[in-house]
Amino acid sequence: MTWYFAILIVLGAFLFMEFVAWFTHKYVMHGFLWVLHKDHHHRDGRKWEWNDTFAVFFAIPSIVLIYYGTPWFDYRFWLGIGILVYGIAYFLFHDVYVHQRVKMLGGLKNRYLDATVRAHMDHHGPKFYGNYGFLIAPFSYYKEEFNKRKSHAGA
Repeated sequence: MTWYFAILIVLGAFLFMEFVAWFTHKYVMHGFLWVLHKDHHHRDGRKWEWNDTFAVFFAIPSIVLIYYGTPWFDYRFWLGIGILVYGIAYFLFHDVYVHQRVKMLGGLKNRYLDATVRAHMDHHGPKFYGNYGFLIAPFSYYKEEFNKRKSHAGA
């Protein structure tokens, strides 16, 4: 397999995982497995939440694909790597940056981060908004962030 095809598979798996995460968050976490997800919305300062079990659910396909694709480094290996990279990005963004469950990355700021964090915090807010994505916020948040920064620059 050529290196650029492997990169395309990793990138495709990463992007597809955002859809999988959105779908799972909306229909599973806020659906029949709310019992595991609700402690994430009603935080009490614990380091471990029942919601963390979803990380295990998402890790299983990655581990299996990497294991069975390793002898030949075929498409399964690269799909597993794409899922793994998404999991790492999700952990760093959601658990470390947004919720500060690990105290680091707190000083980062840019339009993407500000818009995506605001969308996620609206999801957690008292008036629930239907934002279910993790790494990609609805376009309106980026537009608002752009307009907010534009008005500050002109002041």
